[in-house]
Amino acid sequence: MPSFDIVSKVDAQALDNAVNVTTKEITNRFDFKGSHVVIKLDKKEFTLNMETDDEMKMRQLIDVLISRAHKQGIAPEAFDFSKEGYQSGKVWKKEVGVRNGLKQENSKKIVKNIKDAGLKVQASIMDDLVRVTSKKIDDLQKVIQASKNWNLGIPLQYENMRD
Repeated sequence: MPSFDIVSKVDAQALDNAVNVTTKEITNRFDFKGSHVVIKLDKKEFTLNMETDDEMKMRQLIDVLISRAHKQGIAPEAFDFSKEGYQSGKVWKKEVGVRNGLKQENSKKIVKNIKDAGLKVQASIMDDLVRVTSKKIDDLQKVIQASKNWNLGIPLQYENMRD
């Protein structure tokens, strides 16, 4: 029976590469010469701790990070910018979370959207992924096409397609 998995993963190596490329670009930019800029990646917690001189440079740093991460294949939705930055002494700090794995409420939304599509498929939640099975592989491809229009705020990947 054909099946595939819907997941939301961020490759740790691609994220590390994006951070390194961002750091390299920022150190070479004229408007950041002599500025305090630090980006630390916590690979266990999947968070980025960023420090700059002021809020404007923080916004520029985030723009560069998003563009470099996108070139590494990381969707901009993978970053959680909901926490506000704060002033700590002379530096502006911000903690940015990286969404890795499907949370239970997102998995339930995905299953609900699949059922609302009216296709002859079965969707089941397994830890941090949603497995979709069907008798026809064409129905699975219709689910993938339909899921590209869902606005869940998280990046989705499709893997483990089996016939």
